[in-house]
Amino acid sequence: MKIVVVGGTGLIGSQVCALLREGGHEAVPAAPSTGVDTLTGEGLAAALKGADVVVDVSNAPSFDTEPALDFFTRSARNLFAAEKEAGVRHHVALSIVGVDEVPGYGYYEAKVAQENAVRGSGVPYSIVRAAQFFEFVAPVMDMSTDGAEVRLPSTRLRPIASADVAAAVAEAAQGEPSNGIRTIAGPEVHGLDRLGEITLAVKPDGRAVVTDETAGLFAGMPDVLTGDESTHLATTRYEEWLKRN
Repeated sequence: MKIVVVGGTGLIGSQVCALLREGGHEAVPAAPSTGVDTLTGEGLAAALKGADVVVDVSNAPSFDTEPALDFFTRSARNLFAAEKEAGVRHHVALSIVGVDEVPGYGYYEAKVAQENAVRGSGVPYSIVRAAQFFEFVAPVMDMSTDGAEVRLPSTRLRPIASADVAAAVAEAAQGEPSNGIRTIAGPEVHGLDRLGEITLAVKPDGRAVVTDETAGLFAGMPDVLTGDESTHLATTRYEEWLKRN
């Protein structure tokens, strides 16, 4: 199959492309660097010509409400118009665990709008909702660092390795459309502050974690980021992954 991966040069997309090629498919990364811009539609028709499946793992350039909403809705309009023209028969979208249960958080609201566009597109689809990536913990810590203190809330997460996310997305792309949602997460639930402590225990750098329920992106988040009983759990543990990376 020819499978076009929107965002195919990024953290998840590059791994998805590699897995699809290992599976014997033609995986085409679509990104501004490869001449494809979903915001303007530039290069879409050429990239999607002959495509059987489109995988969208693209990301907005901002967590702020308006730019994120504009990115996901405008990209979806252009993408689905091109998919229908090309006869694409399966659209796979990557989303976030608990995305529709976090009111007032602009980026999540933009992702909900993207999901709604997928459902209303008329193209058969599969949505994969993933927990926060292991790779996201260090940047969150850096954003919450004040001197030698890393101020983090105790918001509960069930983070997952990006490699496990890519495997789930690639699996969905090679299967039939579910016209539904599959939720994936890591094997362990930790407070974000505890994730910071684990990180600094494995890779000490002179900083220490201070629990602060008002600090950072995840402050005040409802307890919906760990999935439910239907969530598929990957096996890679955060501490083991840290020691290898």
